[in-house]
Amino acid sequence: MRAAQAQASLFGDPQEPSELVSASPEAAEPAPRPRASGRKARGAEGRREDAVSMAARQREISISEFFTKNRHLLGFDNPQKALLTAVKEAVDNSLDACEEAGILPDLAIEISEVAESRYRIAVEDNGPGIVRQQIPRIFGKLLYGSKFHRLKQQRGQQGIGISAAGMYGQITTGRPVRIVSRVGARKPAHLFEIAIDTQKNAPVVLKDEEVEWDRPHGTRVEIEIEAVYKKGRRSVDDYVEQTALANPHASIRYAAPREEPRLFDRVARELPPESLEIQPHPYGVELGILIRMVKETNARNLRAALRQDFSRVSAAVAEEICRVAGVAPEARPQRLSSAQVELLFRAIPKVRILAPPTACLSPIGEDLLRRGLEARVRADFATAVTRPPSVYRGNPFQVEAGLAYGGGLPAEEPIELYRFANRVPLQYQQSACAITKAALSVDWKGYGLAQARGALPTGPAVVFVHLASAWVPFTSESKEAIASYPEIVREIRLALQEVGRRLGAFVRHRRRAADEAKKRSYIEKYIPHIGDALQRILGLSDARRDRAVEDLKKILERSRKV
Repeated sequence: MRAAQAQASLFGDPQEPSELVSASPEAAEPAPRPRASGRKARGAEGRREDAVSMAARQREISISEFFTKNRHLLGFDNPQKALLTAVKEAVDNSLDACEEAGILPDLAIEISEVAESRYRIAVEDNGPGIVRQQIPRIFGKLLYGSKFHRLKQQRGQQGIGISAAGMYGQITTGRPVRIVSRVGARKPAHLFEIAIDTQKNAPVVLKDEEVEWDRPHGTRVEIEIEAVYKKGRRSVDDYVEQTALANPHASIRYAAPREEPRLFDRVARELPPESLEIQPHPYGVELGILIRMVKETNARNLRAALRQDFSRVSAAVAEEICRVAGVAPEARPQRLSSAQVELLFRAIPKVRILAPPTACLSPIGEDLLRRGLEARVRADFATAVTRPPSVYRGNPFQVEAGLAYGGGLPAEEPIELYRFANRVPLQYQQSACAITKAALSVDWKGYGLAQARGALPTGPAVVFVHLASAWVPFTSESKEAIASYPEIVREIRLALQEVGRRLGAFVRHRRRAADEAKKRSYIEKYIPHIGDALQRILGLSDARRDRAVEDLKKILERSRKV
């Protein structure tokens, strides 16, 4: 009965606003009923709305309600994109969970059509599973997760993705999210069916029972949504291929609608280097955040607070910051005034502090990136480069670039630009992304590719760019494009120029080799005819003619520049 009552309010049916209490006599009177705008808004006394009548309609908006009406912000703009977004969010969670548990990921992605314009998505992994008590909150509550406050490289950031995918499925099909999870071989597997109460941003558990499952540990998520399945660019097929490219340690089994399953075998059997959580860097903190951190610290004095709550702040650096700010290092942090904290904030940029540690990053690596390109792309040449770590707003980041050229790639079309952030493909909003802007700023003509002004180059090439960061500056909640911080654009440009130089060297070498082969064919074709002519003119024997032909070949080979 309780579940049925909760299900009745899942989609945020409007409720009567609660009465407001005010000290004024006017507030004690019944609030006027809401009226339409314009001429109809006037009552019998010709009055418009007043503060009390407007206040009667005001209420708190839950995050679930907000994204129900603004789902385009999360990547659910249209049915085709919604299918991709839902798959992506589930895959991101699975890969993160496996890597944190030190497990080589084995993923199964299934998309099946259950009715016209309605699909069931299933993503299954061999990860550590989810504790039973946490399953309703993870899948039935937006902005709930363990990643937002951790400064380390990870795919998820906001705690919105998978719960938003479930909410979209609930809105379009009325079906709850179905989850099966198991945390160990000796533990039971639990089956949940979960919906979201959008008015309260709270989970509604419709089913919770133990089931038989053949996996010793892992999680399976099923979401039924209204969607459109298409092939080609920006499709789920394209996403899975790019995910396999950026995650060479993962094995992915992908079953598309009405097709035989495809297996993307892992290229490497080693997990990526573990990314470690770090403290925020002083250069990246803002005044309001600094005020909060100072008030909430458990350190006994300001010197200790700066040392323990920030990275790269030693005792000497903390003393220097306090000296420049004119604040006593022994002061109690909680007793500092806002003006004193602002003095600290102004002093931090004046003190030399080492760049933040890069242990929070886990790049793909040049070797694995090159091997992944060679395994996934039919090309004659592949190369990759990993730039040294850099910093924007106190956040460490690292750029990697790869390039595959020739082979079966189309020569008369613009190059394929693969964009990644923390190993996740970015398939939409390409023109708004820092990666695209950096690629457009490179002079590709110098590297052997044709390029029109203001456009990507044309040629048989795939360009791969990966940004690894403890906090990726996405342009929106849908995480489809990277903001154009000057530091990020510069590092991407340098990485692209490096792979471009290697491409240019390959193209020039191949051109020289082609010229060499052409000249050699001329020698092999015409020298015998010259020998025959000399034999007729000089009356040479066949043996002397053959020796003359060999001598001419040696002379031409020595004089020819390769």
